[in-house]
Amino acid sequence: MNFLELVLCGIAIYTVFSIIRVLLGPSIWDRLLCLNVVSAKIIMAIVLLSVISNQDYLLDIALIYAFLGFLGTVLIARFIEKRGD
Repeated sequence: MNFLELVLCGIAIYTVFSIIRVLLGPSIWDRLLCLNVVSAKIIMAIVLLSVISNQDYLLDIALIYAFLGFLGTVLIARFIEKRGD
């Protein structure tokens, strides 16, 4: 196992901890923040997988996922803000 594969395993472990935080978050805003963190970690994992496997199309997938993650976070935040806590 090389260094990048170990980093990928670390990202996977920290993603699981972030998902647990999403489930146990004290407020809806904490859960939304942790969902954004999970999205960022998945993007990092896709980019690392692209570097490890030397496949450039995965970078395009990471870029699209980043855009969708940002858009989803903004839309959920606006929905929560309009609806109220």
